Amino acid sequence: MSTNPGSSTPISSTPILRTVLVWSASVTAILAVVGAIVGFLVAGADGMWSALAGVLIAAVFLAITAASILIANRWYGDALYVPIFFGIVLGGWILKFVVFLIALFVLRDQPWIVGTVFFLALVASVLASLAIDVVVLLRMRVPNVSDVELPTDPDAGDRRDDAS
Repeated sequence: MSTNPGSSTPISSTPILRTVLVWSASVTAILAVVGAIVGFLVAGADGMWSALAGVLIAAVFLAITAASILIANRWYGDALYVPIFFGIVLGGWILKFVVFLIALFVLRDQPWIVGTVFFLALVASVLASLAIDVVVLLRMRVPNVSDVELPTDPDAGDRRDDAS
C-alpha cells in the first residue's frame, strides 16, 4: 500500500484513482452491453463487434494512466520517488502510444469494423470516463494540504492534552 513514511495514511491520490478505476470498470461493462445491443440493432454482428472494440480500446487507454500512477505511488517516500514516478507514468504514455499504433494498424482495414458505430462507442466511453473523473473528484473529501506532516516544536511538548 502507498503510505507516507512512518504513517498509515495513503497518498491522497490513491483512493481517488482506485475509485475512478472501480467506477470506470462498472461503466465500461454497462457501455459494452449497451453498445453491443445498439451496434447489433444498427449494423448487425459487425456493429456489435465494432461497438465492443470501441468501448474496450477506450477503457484500456483510460485505465493505463490511472494504473500507472497507482503503481508509481508505491514508491512514495523513497528518495528516488520523483524519477520513478515520472518514469512509470511516461512509460504508461509510451505504452498507450504503442497500443494505439497496433490497434490502428490491426483495425483500419478490418471488414467487420463499422466506422460510425466504432467512433460513437469510443466517444461515448471517453465522455463517460470524463464524467466519472469529475464526479469522483467532486465527491472526494481531500484536505487542501495533504501528504505533509507539519513539524513540531520539541521544546513545546505534546499540546494535544492542553485543550482538556
